[in-house]
Amino acid sequence: MKNTINTENAPAAIGTYSQAVVHNGTLFTSGQIPIDPATGEMLEHDFEKQAHQVFKNLIAIADAAGTSLQNAIKLNVFVQDLENFAALNTIMGQYIQEPYPARAAIQAARLPKDSMIEIDAIIAME
Repeated sequence: MKNTINTENAPAAIGTYSQAVVHNGTLFTSGQIPIDPATGEMLEHDFEKQAHQVFKNLIAIADAAGTSLQNAIKLNVFVQDLENFAALNTIMGQYIQEPYPARAAIQAARLPKDSMIEIDAIIAME
């Protein structure tokens, strides 16, 4: 059986999906883009600011589910420009410590709301 997770501390779903779903002891988040949940607005076009907001959104969802982003098993990262890869690694290191989760980093031609970054996560419920 699956259980959906919804929190006001992360952006509301803007389509036919949930912020996250828990199934068999694992949290599966929907892709998070840099929307400030307090305002519902996309952050300015600055990769580092957007990346920090995405991680904050993921943390809020993990917290609402009773787990931590530190328990992430896998992250799927989509960026508009892989030139931001070094900045991504630096910022990710501020939110997740070793042992790091598995990760894919993919350059995408376009992301929702023209964000510069989107991340979804698979997180253990420990």
